[in-house]
Amino acid sequence: MAEEQALTPVNLITGFLGSGKTTLLQRLLRDPSLADTAVLINEFGEVGLDHHLLERIDETMVLLQSGCLCCTIRGELSSAIKDLQSKREGRRVPFFRRLVIESTGLADPFPILSTVHADPVLKHHFRLGNVIATVDAVNGEAQLSRQRENAKQVAVADRLIVTKTDLTDERNTQMLVARIRQLNPSAPLWRSPCDPLDAGVLLSRDVFELAGKSEMAQRWFAAEIRGKWQLRGHGQPQGDPARPGYARFADNGGGQGNGFNCHGDSIHAFAVVFDRPVDWTIFGIWLTMLLNRHGTKILRVKGILNVEGSAAPVAVHGVQHLVHPPVHMAAWPDEDRRSRIVFIVDGLDHVLIERSLAAFLDLHRLA
Repeated sequence: MAEEQALTPVNLITGFLGSGKTTLLQRLLRDPSLADTAVLINEFGEVGLDHHLLERIDETMVLLQSGCLCCTIRGELSSAIKDLQSKREGRRVPFFRRLVIESTGLADPFPILSTVHADPVLKHHFRLGNVIATVDAVNGEAQLSRQRENAKQVAVADRLIVTKTDLTDERNTQMLVARIRQLNPSAPLWRSPCDPLDAGVLLSRDVFELAGKSEMAQRWFAAEIRGKWQLRGHGQPQGDPARPGYARFADNGGGQGNGFNCHGDSIHAFAVVFDRPVDWTIFGIWLTMLLNRHGTKILRVKGILNVEGSAAPVAVHGVQHLVHPPVHMAAWPDEDRRSRIVFIVDGLDHVLIERSLAAFLDLHRLA
């Protein structure tokens, strides 16, 4: 027990795209008890935004944006944690007593957990803390039906938070909770924004215990550990063959992995960046029309906008057909004043979306 307490807990915040992970993390980081917490954020896309949306940038926050944690950057996750540990030992970053990983919404949580659990270096300094999963009350039932990753996120969770309950009716929320309980019958569950979310309560008893999970979750975790952390040289490793140490092996017993995106070729992320300030009304009309026409294929849209007449940026969020109210940030996170919008789509041509937005903005400038 004393040895376990000496290890730094690694808590995972997971949940499907747009379910409120960054909002939850932002709330938790306001708690003074988490002042000595390091944060790792993973994003599926070419431009990272979530670390800016948190409005907490310091040397203990590291952004991983080269891919999904469950796909090709397992080695990068391990390296990032080891780098933080080295900097902590050398007093090059403030001392931290906890590490929180916010995974991309497309991430299978089990490879992430097995990295901390099985990496021969990490397990001497870190231990698995509990897993907090967010579930979108508006889109959650459909996502659980379509996305296997989402079901795994719910099944492995030690704490469950059903978000956006104020945007749907009680009947739909109860149906979603019933579906969640089929996957995870025992984890404490909160409804947000109704129930208070306290960092101490959410992170209490934060030791990851597989014994309390469903039989399905235990099988998934066992399958991830068994045969997937082996010394190189006993098969064909998935990912970068130049990485030293341990490697993950493909499920087929040695075949090469499929590269950057294991979620299917149709799901991809892209960013739109533009220099000039935008008219909020014009942009709002365009985004509403886009989601109304293609909402089922737009898994996530988020951005920071330089809006005409506003000294600080405006953060925008959308999930499928739902557009959230804009958030006026306190200040620009860095010197870059360009608007940046990240889309994660399923089967949509990014060129058409970019052309559409450019046409709207050009119409405004010609008016």
